[in-house]
Amino acid sequence: MSDRRSARLSLPESELSWRFTRSSGPGGQHVNTSDTRVELTWSLETTAALTDSQRERARLVLRSRLVDGRITIVSSQYRSQLRNRDAARVRLEQLVAQAIVPPRTRHATKPSRAARARRVDAKKRRGEIKRLRGGGWD
Repeated sequence: MSDRRSARLSLPESELSWRFTRSSGPGGQHVNTSDTRVELTWSLETTAALTDSQRERARLVLRSRLVDGRITIVSSQYRSQLRNRDAARVRLEQLVAQAIVPPRTRHATKPSRAARARRVDAKKRRGEIKRLRGGGWD
């Protein structure tokens, strides 16, 4: 992974919208009283954290995840609301950071002389196999 992909994006807290609900799964009586499941919603359209070109790139890459220009991340893997909040925020920041990385430019290369020779030899072998296959009708 390149250094550009591992750089962490930081989204302002004021742009994040949180919603908490009861989580399913283990937890005994505690699960019935605490809202540990976290839904994090962030608007790509109104964010000030990205430049216009980054926003356009993210819109293109994340188009299947966008609903009305917003991305929602759900986390309920931990029994603690705080840990779920942290996990959701990290996942959102990683998702957006990966989406705004521009694609690498492709540099045209030519096959090596040995690779061309192997290709021609393989074609000759295949042609020879086909030539020997035809015995004709006696």
